[in-house]
Amino acid sequence: MEEKEFIRAVSERTGLSRQEAADLTRATLETLAHRLSAGEAQDLTTELPEALAASVRRGATEDIEPFGWDETVTRVAERNMLKNEEADRGVRAVLVTLRETISDKEFGDLMSQLGNEFSGPIASEG
Repeated sequence: MEEKEFIRAVSERTGLSRQEAADLTRATLETLAHRLSAGEAQDLTTELPEALAASVRRGATEDIEPFGWDETVTRVAERNMLKNEEADRGVRAVLVTLRETISDKEFGDLMSQLGNEFSGPIASEG
């Protein structure tokens, strides 16, 4: 999936404009990268379009930050001046779109690092 298609999918799932969806996607990927090991962040970048991979690289850190779903939503909301409900819907949309974009193995690896708290919110999304 190309970057434009990814952003379009997030926009359609959230009801946000394409620009808002692009900003939200970048913020979500950067925020999620804080939770990933360096190896997992690198693996993820190999399966994403370059502009999205760059967001993961920008967010990657040497030390994994152990924050959960609510903190992820709060960080994305603050970066994009969104209400928490909008950011929650947006983070879900980005994860669902990732599930459609990257390989099953890579998505499984990603979710194993994010944890069950992240699997639940997207289980019924599609």
